[in-house]
Amino acid sequence: MRFVRFAGLLLAAALLAAPAQAQAPQHRNIVIFVADGLRYGSVVPDNMPNMYRLKKEGVDFTNSHSLFPTVTTVNASAIATGHYIGDTGNFGNTLYTGQPMLSEALSPLAGVEDNMVLMEMNQRFGGNYLNEASLIATARAQGFQTAVIGKLGPTRIQDATASPDGSQTLILDDRTGHGGGFALPQWFASQMKLAFVGPSAPATTLPDIEQELYLMKATTRIVLPHFKADGKPFALLFWSRDPDITQHGARDSIGEFEPGINGPSGLAATRNADTMLGLLMAALKEQGLDKTTDVFVTADHGFITVSHASATSPSAHMDLDLPLTDLRNGFLATDLAAGLGLPLYDPGKNNAPVDFGNGQHLSGGSALLGSDPTHPDVVVAANGGSDLIYLNGPDAKENAGSIVKFLSGQDYTSGIFVNDALGKFPGTLPMSAVNLIGSAKTPQPSIVVNFRSFANCPEQLQCTVGVNDTNLATGQGSHGSLSRAETRNFMAAIGPDFKAGYADPAPISNADIAPTMAHVAGITMAPKGKLTGRVIAEALKGGREPVVAQHTIRSDPDENGNTTILDIQQVGEQRYFDAAGFAGRTVGLKSE
Repeated sequence: MRFVRFAGLLLAAALLAAPAQAQAPQHRNIVIFVADGLRYGSVVPDNMPNMYRLKKEGVDFTNSHSLFPTVTTVNASAIATGHYIGDTGNFGNTLYTGQPMLSEALSPLAGVEDNMVLMEMNQRFGGNYLNEASLIATARAQGFQTAVIGKLGPTRIQDATASPDGSQTLILDDRTGHGGGFALPQWFASQMKLAFVGPSAPATTLPDIEQELYLMKATTRIVLPHFKADGKPFALLFWSRDPDITQHGARDSIGEFEPGINGPSGLAATRNADTMLGLLMAALKEQGLDKTTDVFVTADHGFITVSHASATSPSAHMDLDLPLTDLRNGFLATDLAAGLGLPLYDPGKNNAPVDFGNGQHLSGGSALLGSDPTHPDVVVAANGGSDLIYLNGPDAKENAGSIVKFLSGQDYTSGIFVNDALGKFPGTLPMSAVNLIGSAKTPQPSIVVNFRSFANCPEQLQCTVGVNDTNLATGQGSHGSLSRAETRNFMAAIGPDFKAGYADPAPISNADIAPTMAHVAGITMAPKGKLTGRVIAEALKGGREPVVAQHTIRSDPDENGNTTILDIQQVGEQRYFDAAGFAGRTVGLKSE
């Protein structure tokens, strides 16, 4: 492995610490607002005035990062715990559990954007599948009032161990008032009628205006007044489904790359998220809480427009229902079955065999490969812009070599990461290079494959297109890869402990939020794993800007000449991943 350094030397960690005057008082409230799928470049004054004002008046994190894989629950676990994914084990929205899941009709693949699945994950993995205490859970244990409100799945992850009876952290999401929703505490239920908040959350729409407004009314009319009256400090997280849900479902250019996610649907969705933040900030001010409340705004990931094009995929050429170069959801699993000569089974249909050579298809993107679906040799968990591959049995290392060789020959591949335990393979980097190896309880992937991306306009991060293993159509939106368009999320902060009118040039990530907010609120967190974020000291009053180093890691080339390249920024011991992939196949990869 060759290391190429581009700038800077690392200085002592003492330079990164906030000075004494940046230490927070004992009583401080904290609020985290997540606009799911919001790109940094989408925050413009005419369409998103509230977020634009917040970043101008508070701290504008101009060098922000989503964690890889750039999907929702991965970053939800990082926002919750302050740990990278090697520690949390939340490797994707869909991951392999190694055992049949009752909540998934006995499939070993779990889609963790679901309350019932998350509860079973805890049962299967020692009571807390994340293996780390979250900021919200720790705040609750240390006497804070706590609430998590918004999108189903990532809200629950913020306090994965909270009792579902409503006696600990208040949890409001899509399922509130419906089957699978959490019980409401008496103090909340008694105020719903007076606050004109109905008994159940409305259905999700595009854009998600009605549901978001319901949840925000509950927040501003019931939760905040109750917290204020109680007098104790509080920790609250609000997770907006928009713009993510609308960008996924956008129909402004089906079959085309333009305008993709930048059309009227996308603009309406970003405006909806902005409106929700505006209502929250106004309520904090009206109730006199703004002077004692620090607010951190983030997005879990960026976004790109979907492509399904490939000239090399075996499954694309077998699929007579699609144009010759188009990929169907589950293409990676189907291609591997064809390339390795392994039987293919559908976990979404009770492990039914899939005769892909005769026109049968997977019901989703994930699949089991091998002679026995109950003991598969290969498992593929589809996650949009990147897929997770799990290898079982004594032939795992041999299969890894065959899979790497196959993936290298596909035009949709752009970078391959292999579990360190399997050894080194030309053209690949170890998973530890992107912090995917740590203290996780859940099964570690064997291979993570990053998919190709490209741009078709001058402002590349706003018009990136990428191959996605998804059931969404060409022209709709998705995410998951290591393009800079997906790692570049929106992040900003404001409040009594943050600088005013400050543009932070240093790299930060979603793993830095929990340590920073714990610091300003005086919350003590006790990590188990070592892959932790940092306190963003330079953004706090009196804090100094850190020294930033930049470097690149390159794999040895494989027989096709492909080299996985990873661009990194570093602050002290913290590494931030800008982009990764093969040369010419990843948007934002600088060191090609």
